Amino acid sequence: MFYSKKINKIHGIKSFFFSRKNGVSKGIYKSLNCGLGSSDQKMLVKNNIKIVAKKTGCKLNNLVLLRQYHSNKVIDFDNLLIKKRYKADGIITTVSKFAFGILTADCVPILVADKKNKTIAAIHSGWKGANAGIIDNLVKSFKKKGSKLSDLIVAIGPCISQKSYEVKKDFVNEIKNKNFDYKKYFKILNNKIYFNLRMFVNNKFLKLGVLNRNIEHINKDTYSNYKNFFSYRRSVHNNEEDYGRCISVIYRY
Repeated sequence: MFYSKKINKIHGIKSFFFSRKNGVSKGIYKSLNCGLGSSDQKMLVKNNIKIVAKKTGCKLNNLVLLRQYHSNKVIDFDNLLIKKRYKADGIITTVSKFAFGILTADCVPILVADKKNKTIAAIHSGWKGANAGIIDNLVKSFKKKGSKLSDLIVAIGPCISQKSYEVKKDFVNEIKNKNFDYKKYFKILNNKIYFNLRMFVNNKFLKLGVLNRNIEHINKDTYSNYKNFFSYRRSVHNNEEDYGRCISVIYRY
């Protein structure tokens, strides 16, 4: 398990970036697979989520997961407070006693907290979500709740690294169409193109006015670190039929 030191310094808030270890799933899902959308046995996944809730100190019924779909949708939990799996890729609240879990397997889990008013949020951001504006929408949501950009603490979790993220030319065009500085996110090596997802996400926050000193990276490569992380891309390269998902949690207790 990994943590955001910056977020965990805020009284009343905890952050957790869980590895794939210390769960009950078997085979390609070994062992802490929290992906309800995977083909793993549902009872095992639910038991893994129970383990996560216990580790965080949150009541199981107050651990809120999302039905993620690579969108730019961020929902305001304060207006809902119904414990179900909302279809979105981001969620924000000012309410205590609730935790948000984000599932990833190469994409970026991002946990955010306002150190003054204790608003918390979590988003799932692959390149599609980031390119479509999920980070913009997240920051707008914080502003609506009265947050100042200087008070936002951002933890960018484990994700696929540039060295592991080969892309095609049509992918470059997708980024180019919405980002004038697109070239900085790509590296060409031996006629292959590699994308820096971590930098792409990081710079979205900087451009919106989040302070660089308030951004923390848990700089781990999900693709190459088999022992600690699930990876969609690695599963494809290994011709595996499916893959597990790691969970990242922010909890206002």
